[in-house]
Amino acid sequence: MLDIKFICENPELVKENIKKKFKDSKLPLVDEVIELYTQKCAANNRANELRANRNKISKQIGMLMGQGKRAEAEEMKKLVNEQAEELKALEETETELSKKVLEIQMK
Repeated sequence: MLDIKFICENPELVKENIKKKFKDSKLPLVDEVIELYTQKCAANNRANELRANRNKISKQIGMLMGQGKRAEAEEMKKLVNEQAEELKALEETETELSKKVLEIQMK
């Protein structure tokens, strides 16, 4: 199995090797795996941003609660909950894409 980073960095070389083995039907898989991997990376980056933002907001909530600003803290909690839903969806998407990438790599 080829490393995904190698495939992304050298798609033409991978395609050439596939042609040499007379497996032309697998040529579209190279572009497909690159696209899926790109989507997975984008989902991972967005999920990391949401996690960092959640940590930042959680600290702010603690400070607001300590200052007695309960109403503002509750508003920020709502924001964290909304982002948690998006984060969960992104994690599921990332898992799906990882499975698809691995499946194609195995071919």
